[in-house]
Amino acid sequence: MSVVVYLGDDEETRDWVDRLRRLLPGRDVRPLDDPGAPEDVAYAVVWAPPAGAIARFPRLRAVVSVGAGIDHVLRDPELPRHIPILRTTGPEMVQRLREYVALHVLAHHRQLAVTDANQARGVWQQIVTPPAQRRRVGVMGLGHIGAQCALTVAALGFDVAGWARSKKALAGIETFAGPEALRPFLARTEILVCLLPLTSETKGILNAGTLGSLPAGSALINAGRGGHVVEADLLAALDSGHLSGATLDVFQTEPLPDRHPFWAHPKIRVTPHIASYIDPGTGAGVVAENILRYEAEGRLPDMADAVRGY
Repeated sequence: MSVVVYLGDDEETRDWVDRLRRLLPGRDVRPLDDPGAPEDVAYAVVWAPPAGAIARFPRLRAVVSVGAGIDHVLRDPELPRHIPILRTTGPEMVQRLREYVALHVLAHHRQLAVTDANQARGVWQQIVTPPAQRRRVGVMGLGHIGAQCALTVAALGFDVAGWARSKKALAGIETFAGPEALRPFLARTEILVCLLPLTSETKGILNAGTLGSLPAGSALINAGRGGHVVEADLLAALDSGHLSGATLDVFQTEPLPDRHPFWAHPKIRVTPHIASYIDPGTGAGVVAENILRYEAEGRLPDMADAVRGY
């Protein structure tokens, strides 16, 4: 049995290969571009693999997504849809996302961008903000990670609600479900956090209509996927003053192009897809554990569904 690895960058791929070889003794771990005999490949550990690359392996047992999302795998039109997809999640990744969401919710709540601009100009302005109990935060996406982020923000004292495609229950948090509940959810939300998976149903969900349903002066935090945002609509909402600011960690094109308007926009904070970055040291351990567990049990609790899209 062999394992192939692809991370896009050759050096990063080699690092993961070396780590997985140590963690999976007795298994042949190789880069995707040097797989050995295709019929021996049982697992493909990948991030955004080239089109057709996975279909080459006739006895593949599972694809391992180096991340919680699987949209980067599903973009391959030749991907065999019957092959199971294993996510890479774990306590460290969840903790990092909780930190990111809490950090930027607080930054928007306390108007940190205004304070930074004032410092640059040498302006002394004492900004008064309401206590967290009077700030309404909404979290889109209430899977395991989204739910943990919602509970983290609620623990800081914010008035938190959540929205998902299907009904969820979270202690102390009002939840909304389904398309008909989206506008009421947005209407009560002053800081919107998007943690949705990217599917055909959620692509472009942050558009002129949904952003316009937020109260004037609201802010957006997107740590889901860049495909959730209609970029022109977001820029229009910021430029009109309807939105006070946005923190964006994910983009339609990554890395974000040098001349993209998001870089220099005064109301946008850009972070380079680091909200829950999976470093090789942590990630390789989770991947190896998941492969061994999948081999022993035949499934994992949080397996993705290629047909559903997450």
